[in-house]
Amino acid sequence: MDTHALALALPLIGWAAHSGLLTQRLAAARRDPLTGLRTRAGWTARAQRAIRRHRDALVLLIDLDDFKSLNDTHGHAAGDTALVVTASRLAAWCGRHGIAGRLGGDEFVAVTTRPHGEASTGELIRDLNRPFTHHGQILPLAASVGVCHLTDLPHRALPEALTAADAAMYAAKGHSGRRGSRPVSH
Repeated sequence: MDTHALALALPLIGWAAHSGLLTQRLAAARRDPLTGLRTRAGWTARAQRAIRRHRDALVLLIDLDDFKSLNDTHGHAAGDTALVVTASRLAAWCGRHGIAGRLGGDEFVAVTTRPHGEASTGELIRDLNRPFTHHGQILPLAASVGVCHLTDLPHRALPEALTAADAAMYAAKGHSGRRGSRPVSH
């Protein structure tokens, strides 16, 4: 390769490497480093697409109950394990028919387009309320789940669905002794 061609190629190689690095960083920024789930920004874009395409989608908001107590009693490593276990169970439940995300702290979110999604939320709730093992010790795990069925909303949009799921989640906390689910009702 002559010197002139090399001089022309070097900036292109540099830009290609820089572009690849930026692509990797953007992808990493859209994933929670602890759980591997999508972050709020990464989840929101995909959830909005799912909602536009599926009129009968479900939006779920999940909050771990007594998470601070778990951290205080068993340490932050146990709390991290609880978050990872919750993320794994939620992602498995969503499968290829949904998108799971971690909003931050002990709050998770999902949208599912799976057939009979609302009927199967019972199995998700059972899964999210099953104990987990951390360093050989069985620890409790409890979650409150708010469910919003898009067909129950007057305007099918993600912000409204999240607001309704949030209200349903807090109703579930108060209604079921902090371990359960309550669908939104209009």
